[in-house]
Amino acid sequence: MNNLQVVVDAGHGGTDPGAVSSSGVREKDLTLMIAQYMYEEFQKRGVPVTIVRSTDETVSPTERVNRILDAYGDNPNVVIISNHINAAGSATQGAEGAEVIYALRDDSTLASNILTALGNAGQKMRKFYQRRLPSDTSKDYYFIHRNTGSNTHPVIVEYGFIDNPEDLSKIQNNYKEYVDAVVDAVIATAEGESIPSLPESGNYYVVQNGDSLWKIANKYGITVDELKSLNGLSSNNLTVGQILEVPSSSSDVSTYTVKAGDSLWKIANMYGLTVAELKDLNGLTSDNLSVGQVLKVNNSSNNSSGNTYTVKSGDSLWSIANKYETTVNTLKSLNNLTSDVLNVGQVLLIPNESSNGSSNNSSTYTVKAGDSLWNIANKYGITVDELKNLNGLTSNILNIGQVLKVPSGGNTYTVKSGDSLWSIANRYGTTVDTLKSLNGLTSNTLMIGQVLNLP
Repeated sequence: MNNLQVVVDAGHGGTDPGAVSSSGVREKDLTLMIAQYMYEEFQKRGVPVTIVRSTDETVSPTERVNRILDAYGDNPNVVIISNHINAAGSATQGAEGAEVIYALRDDSTLASNILTALGNAGQKMRKFYQRRLPSDTSKDYYFIHRNTGSNTHPVIVEYGFIDNPEDLSKIQNNYKEYVDAVVDAVIATAEGESIPSLPESGNYYVVQNGDSLWKIANKYGITVDELKSLNGLSSNNLTVGQILEVPSSSSDVSTYTVKAGDSLWKIANMYGLTVAELKDLNGLTSDNLSVGQVLKVNNSSNNSSGNTYTVKSGDSLWSIANKYETTVNTLKSLNNLTSDVLNVGQVLLIPNESSNGSSNNSSTYTVKAGDSLWNIANKYGITVDELKNLNGLTSNILNIGQVLKVPSGGNTYTVKSGDSLWSIANRYGTTVDTLKSLNGLTSNTLMIGQVLNLP
């Protein structure tokens, strides 16, 4: 698979909803959301990719196979990823976790790598396996394996169980991390690499395609030498899937390596310092910087603007603002942020407690017929757990007319890199046409930083 080509399939669709949760969440909607994001991620990585369906349409098994084979033909460079959500039914209550099913014509390498990567991303790993047709055990049970040629590499990825509310919530809140893991695993497999399981303790990073020691060190605010010393490395060579130990908290971060485009102001702002404090900390007499220059950025005794917070996996500006009883706009202004995008390990300035006042970053929403915690949380760009915590809820049950606290400003959205009208409409439970009408748009073109009105 050195010349990797990928076909992304969203299971079910149209008149076939797939499995449906007790709260009304349909498999076909989740798989479309997953497939669309996966398609975009492969595009970003420069991998030739086709998506079988990009809308909620009915696709028969014959048509689905035709679209798959029409994309790149029956050749050994093609990986087919059919995305699904499992359902256990009454026979197996509380089932959870991911499964990967691979074709009889393949070995288990790709399926094993995908399942391990999903485990590293935080989902429980159940099993990877093959399934045979009972009436002819020489054939695959699933048509996506059986009818897609003899050279392609099809896998069915079941991300979890839709009839387990906890597993469903994990999928809804973490599907991007799960997709990233699958994409990494497919590319690693194509390059002849394996995905090792993460150790159970410690803070670790799994090397991905395109990584370098400098890139990883910069991500965690340390030098290349510090990263090499931490991992006992004697060279700069890395392999995809390699596990590196990285700093576990901001207290480990005391230096920053200058990269192209940096300025003293930008670095000082990142670590809650003034330019004068940063220059004094490093004995600098001018504002000139050199790429690769290592600066001290330990601000434990120099932060006069407030406390700091180090971004963790799963954080959002809203969740951080809510935690510190401030607003998203205050956080963005204090940290000079122009978008809602955060990076793990990023250090944010937090307002002093005396300047917070009372929490004013929420408004209210009245529950309507057909609502669920998931679609309300999705509408306001937060997770189900964040919505439940904000309202002190201990279950997923809602009543028509119930008034919920929701983030203020939920009626606008700031466009980020990689966004499309389709992805934004899907996230907020609306249509592309509604978004275009609401914002007076005559084309599908968006600009990063553009503010869109939401229904």
